[in-house]
Order: sequence, then C-alpha cells, then structure tokens
Amino acid sequence: MQREPYDEVSVLPNRLIVLAFAGALAAAPGMRPAVAETVTVFAAASLGTALEEIAVRYREATKARVRFSFAASSTLARQIEAGAPAQIFASANQRWMDHLAKTGLIAPESRVSPIGNRLVLIAPADSPLDRVRIDRSLDFTGLLGRDARLAVGDPAHVPAGLYAKQALQSLGHWQRLEPRLARADNVRAALALVARGEAPLGIVYGTDAKISDNVKVLGAFPDGSHAPIAYPFAILNGAKTPEVRALFAFITGAPGRAVFRAHGFASD
Repeated sequence: MQREPYDEVSVLPNRLIVLAFAGALAAAPGMRPAVAETVTVFAAASLGTALEEIAVRYREATKARVRFSFAASSTLARQIEAGAPAQIFASANQRWMDHLAKTGLIAPESRVSPIGNRLVLIAPADSPLDRVRIDRSLDFTGLLGRDARLAVGDPAHVPAGLYAKQALQSLGHWQRLEPRLARADNVRAALALVARGEAPLGIVYGTDAKISDNVKVLGAFPDGSHAPIAYPFAILNGAKTPEVRALFAFITGAPGRAVFRAHGFASD
C-alpha cells in the first residue's frame, strides 16, 4: 500500500526517533496553542497510521508541529527511562505504562485508555489458506507446514507478542508453536514478514492487517483468550505545557477517537 508523503518531515539523527514529521488535526475552540512548540510523542508501532492522520489534521488547524517515534512499547519505555525527550507516551499495553508510572515518569492524573484492538491471524494475500475458526482444535502446525514459522512480535517484550502468547497458551497451542516463532521487534515488523511472504502466518492486531493489501485475515482470536487489548496514553511528568495538553486532549478526546475508529480501533 503506497502512502502519500507529508508536506513537512524531519528525521532526528539518533536511534530514539524512528519517524518524525510535522502534522496537524482539526482543533476544537480554545485548544490552539499560543506558541508553536514542537511536541514529541512516543507511540506504539501499531498506532502509527492513525496518529499520522491525526497529526496532519492537527497541523491544518493549528500550524503546530508534532514529532513521533514509533516502535515497540517496551523499547520506547526504556528510552524514556534513559532520558529520551518524549512529552507524550502511548503504549500498546498497560504493562509498560505501569513501568513508567512506578518510576514516577508520567503524570498519573493524565493517564487514560481511550482505544482498544483485537488480535487476528493473518496470511499473505495470495495464500491458498481460507478462513478458520481459532480454538483448541485448530491445527496450527498443519497450516504452517513443515519448516515455516509463525510471525509475531517478540513475546519477551512486545505487547502484541505478549497477547499472542496469552492466547496461544489459553487455547493449548503455545508449547508446540513456541519453537516455531519468527520473533519480530514490533508488530509492524511481524506484519511485514507475512506481507513479504517470508512467513505463511502471523499474529497481529486487526488494525495492522487493515493497512496492508498484501495480507488477509484468516480469523480473530476469542476475546477471552487474552487480556483486553487497551492502549494507555499519558503525558510525561514535567511536560504539561499548554501545547502538550492541547495535543493530548485532541488525540485522546472525541476528534482523535473518531480517527482511531476509522482505522479499526475500538473506542467508546
């Protein structure tokens, strides 16, 4: 799927920022920042496409700049711990937000979980495999074939991989599949392995499957097979400037939630 370039993009010359760009979204009355401060958001890789759209709309209305670093939530949390200049953190699970909360790095009163997701099994778009029911009786090893691997975010630290491990354990498949995992650094990397045909199956979020024309969804994991997939957002401690608060309110409020819903995320 080809994506249109943004009119202003800046890539920071260090390992902390994977993708940086200026963008904007339609701000509500009273939310325009008085000074054009650039706000830096560290966000889970699975939020990338939706947040980029939000940022474009924000810039159109406010002229304010937003920089993003998209990676695994664990990677971003550790970078924040090490002093990375984030002002907003959006995690793909509660664990890594809890981790920063315990170290006093987030403003606890700002923490909200406005959106959710679902876990799906995908295959390359040209795969002969068809829709399946994901339960205890599913023959994962038969679907994979003799030597192929199952692409997932690394269950050791990537939220999508942690959810996948929970689901596979609860359905009785983990022991057989653990040696056959292709462990990716984040969920978008797992998606890419399947999209390129390097893995015949993958477990990703439903929203990730939606952005690629090169994969198809074979089935969704039962909600009760893993913990609820919720995305906590918070402002970093000491970063509650008017510009940061305005952007945060828009991303986590009604305008941002509308964009997230359009991209397949669950939201009230």
